[in-house]
Amino acid sequence: MDTHAALYQQGQARLEELRRLAPRHAQTLQDKMEEHGITRRDFMKWSAAVTAMLALPLPFSTLVAEAAELADRVPLIWLHMAECTGCSESLVRADTPNLDSLIFDHVSLEYHETLMAAAGWQAEENLEHALETYKGNYLLAVEGAIPTANNGAFLTVGCKGHTGLEIIKHAAEGAAAIISVGTCASFGGVQAAAPNPTGAKGVDKVVNKTVVNLGGCPPSEKNIVGTLMYFIMFGKLPALDMFNRPKWAYGARVHDNCERRGRFDAGEFVEQFGDEGAKEGYCLYKVGCKGPYTYNNCPTERFNHHTSWPVLAGHGCMGCSEPNFWDDMADFEKPLGRQLLHGLDATADTVGAVILGATAVGIGAHAVASVFANSKED
Repeated sequence: MDTHAALYQQGQARLEELRRLAPRHAQTLQDKMEEHGITRRDFMKWSAAVTAMLALPLPFSTLVAEAAELADRVPLIWLHMAECTGCSESLVRADTPNLDSLIFDHVSLEYHETLMAAAGWQAEENLEHALETYKGNYLLAVEGAIPTANNGAFLTVGCKGHTGLEIIKHAAEGAAAIISVGTCASFGGVQAAAPNPTGAKGVDKVVNKTVVNLGGCPPSEKNIVGTLMYFIMFGKLPALDMFNRPKWAYGARVHDNCERRGRFDAGEFVEQFGDEGAKEGYCLYKVGCKGPYTYNNCPTERFNHHTSWPVLAGHGCMGCSEPNFWDDMADFEKPLGRQLLHGLDATADTVGAVILGATAVGIGAHAVASVFANSKED
């Protein structure tokens, strides 16, 4: 049987199971859309866009639409560890509700410390109740790194003083699937930057289950919602890359889809922020853009209702969706390729070898060749 046909049948079977469950919200998704002036046509366009983003054929858009409507049948428990809450903010702080934030609102969110009213012992009771009630069925989302040094003592939560390490291990036991939201939860993030005194690690380093890593500081709301939709539709995790990131979101280099790529090929570079090249939209490689080393869909999906992303706004990519980016990608306003060319940065060479293979070593040379070609034309 064709792979997509088999996957479609899996999706149909999964949604049929969810349909038999009682909804957890009195309002349907349709009711919520009408409240915010979102039409059925808008919803179907969104479903088609999500289908394309997930690298699925267009007929799957009907499954995406139904999965969104049944999202309140899937319990979601969202935990906060060592982080700034920026990943949640990326999703919920839109200036006007869009379908991404509305779908998140429609999910059966059983626990989220930023959004819930309960505090102290009541919050702890709510968490335990959710973990027990939905054991084996809930989707666990984790935001923030896990301090592991001194048996996790660098992060304690709640009136009973449980460590973040204890909480994560306990919550992971009954999870149907686990999603690390953001670079801190995925790879440790800024908390894991050298010398990493707290022993901060990504979730997948402290639990004995496969974890989906949604790298980004923060990740886009589309990558968060897209991953939720995939799990709701199929009851399983999407295909993952070597760093456990969804291939549909992290399968292409930022550099290859960047709107400034043509400037790179033409040897047109910003030499310093604010110069004429910056005003003309030249390539930001020479002022530190790490797009050639970074895998993410930022150029195609963007942020804030598809409004913009850092490179379009005028600053180079920082490589924030990659492991150890705080150390490996620094200095953020100097080109990594220059270090690669001279063989001075062993860390950068490692990044190049692992992430880009032999291609990475040629990036600096490519830039130099582009400049040379451009100067010949002048």
